[in-house]
Amino acid sequence: MRSARGLRSWWWVLGVFALALSMAASAAPRSAKASQRSAERPTAGKSVRQAKANRAARSKPSTRRAAVKTVPHRPSIGELQGLHATDDPLDLKSSVAFVIDQDTDQVLFSKNPDAVLPIASITKLMTAMVVTEGGQDLDEPLTVSAEDIDTEKGSRSRLSVGTRLTRGEMLHLALMSSENRAANALGRHYPGGLPAFVAAMNATAKLLGMTDTHYVEPTGLSSKNRSSARDLSLLVKAAYEKPLIRELSTSPGAEFEVGRRMQEFRNTNRLVRNPSWDIGLQKTGYIVEAGRCLVMQAELAGRKLIMVLLDSAGKYSRLGDAERIRRWLLEHTGAATVGAIERGG
Repeated sequence: MRSARGLRSWWWVLGVFALALSMAASAAPRSAKASQRSAERPTAGKSVRQAKANRAARSKPSTRRAAVKTVPHRPSIGELQGLHATDDPLDLKSSVAFVIDQDTDQVLFSKNPDAVLPIASITKLMTAMVVTEGGQDLDEPLTVSAEDIDTEKGSRSRLSVGTRLTRGEMLHLALMSSENRAANALGRHYPGGLPAFVAAMNATAKLLGMTDTHYVEPTGLSSKNRSSARDLSLLVKAAYEKPLIRELSTSPGAEFEVGRRMQEFRNTNRLVRNPSWDIGLQKTGYIVEAGRCLVMQAELAGRKLIMVLLDSAGKYSRLGDAERIRRWLLEHTGAATVGAIERGG
């Protein structure tokens, strides 16, 4: 009896063991497939990180170089007239150059001196002449108005509408920093307004013998303000006789109360801060039609000189041309070659 019972227990154990093996065998493929699916499917944390990385990649600016917008070249009047083709021994970038001895009127260098061109803010020298000769009160307050805003070229100004400065301060800013609104305000506050002021500008030019010169407004923004280098040398010579114009045009910088705070303004001609130069009067100018312009009175090697440079190509080329002329004059002072160089009529 006991043997039969033991045998049945043994067969029961074997059956349970076989059933366990069968269940394990059938579960293995399912487990493998689940593991494979688990490996192929990212975890929630990985999915969030990957999504963030994808968004960051999309939002990151492209490293490809943006296409450069080309601005069409706008030639100056001198360029259109072919004046830049005129050769000169100094290889100047200015198409017009004229240098004379202030005391003797001896021509030391000449290149297209009679070409009549727009003169940009060189105009403001004549504006200063009319103001100083008009005998107006330099301490009288003037107010910048909407009429002084540049509607022709759209140029900016640090003098907002409503700014109040004295006539003397407006003149200082017009000459030193070439402030267009200051120059226009000076013309507006002339007896008879702008029409009378412009008439006085042209009358003064006629008195000085400037036969190639014509003005239509006091700032130089209009390309209809025109003159020649030979005429402008007469203007520089006359303006130099005005101590106030000499002082204000060569001021390196100054502070003015504009609105409720002090603002610093600097000279548009950096040569006034160059110790190599002894400048007694100067004025710069630029509009597209005129190119870069510069007129100066300077003492060099014991001689007082008047220098006119018009229609220069390049932002700093007029200053570079002035340096070339200065070095050339220092090398040739007293030599017979000085005064013999003249190009272009």
